[in-house]
Amino acid sequence: MKKVNWGILSTASIGKKQLIPAIERSINAEAAAIASRGDKAKRAAEELGINKSYTSYGQLLDDPEIDAVYIPLPNSLHKQWVIEAAKHGKHVLCEKPAALNETELQEMLAVCKDHGVKFMEAFMYQFHPLHEKVRDLIREGEIGEISLIRASFSFLLQNDPQNIRLNKELGGGSIYDVGCYCLHSIREILQEEPTQVYAHAKQNTAHVDTTVAGTLSFASGVEAVFDCSFDQLPVNGYEVVGSTGKIEVQNAYRPDKNSDGAGLLRVTKSDGETVEMRVEGDQYKLQVEHFSEAVLEDKALLYTEEKMLNNIRTIDACYKSIATGKAVRM
Repeated sequence: MKKVNWGILSTASIGKKQLIPAIERSINAEAAAIASRGDKAKRAAEELGINKSYTSYGQLLDDPEIDAVYIPLPNSLHKQWVIEAAKHGKHVLCEKPAALNETELQEMLAVCKDHGVKFMEAFMYQFHPLHEKVRDLIREGEIGEISLIRASFSFLLQNDPQNIRLNKELGGGSIYDVGCYCLHSIREILQEEPTQVYAHAKQNTAHVDTTVAGTLSFASGVEAVFDCSFDQLPVNGYEVVGSTGKIEVQNAYRPDKNSDGAGLLRVTKSDGETVEMRVEGDQYKLQVEHFSEAVLEDKALLYTEEKMLNNIRTIDACYKSIATGKAVRM
């Protein structure tokens, strides 16, 4: 089977620990090259069994054998290197958030379109079949009419000024890092866009949001509540509440943290009956295979341009609400 040759821009931990191993598990992709300053790429290539290493991103992009690149760089560098990759004819999978605002994303999408390359934001969790199971249960009426969704993603981050998550210039902040998953999952589960967004933040002395809580309102009448934080114990999950029951999904965004990678959900009915379900999946591998298949067969991506734009618009609305102290109409 023909495989997509992947290049990795940087030796970031998520690439080495998650994406590159997922490429190696996949049936249609191969990690062919990695780039970083100094000798870090060479060491990573030796450690991970990658044949080529480069001391600059530009050198990797000049390699004619590379079909696609994965970009796990700091958020503030996504726009520059997505555009550079597109100009070199490379398809691009870029870590979330793909851009810091809608204006950036619109420019990135336009350049990718002009150069005929595929571009997708790496919300890997959405490829786990766990979430389609949740949507199936909702469609089948298992919990009645939805009235509320709650989503949370937090972890305790030590106050290290060197951490890029706490650097405003590099695109730090809890919404960009983990809150974006909450916003994404709420909208994906409902298959609907919010009509109003409100958010409030606790910020550190560098004006980086370290804890955020907010609400989304939808035309269907559903209300959603989300929170994200660098100041709390690890939590990641969502809950869908209906008129006759609720669905709770723990480790919703990182089921790979479970020993077998399976997603777990619990359905509780109004009469107290509880059913637990286990859904198998390898979300990083499924993401790589989906993107690689789209490249090899010139297929449309599941995560479309419109969906990417709608997500960054919601993030933009959260930051506007934080800045003004007012709800933002969409």
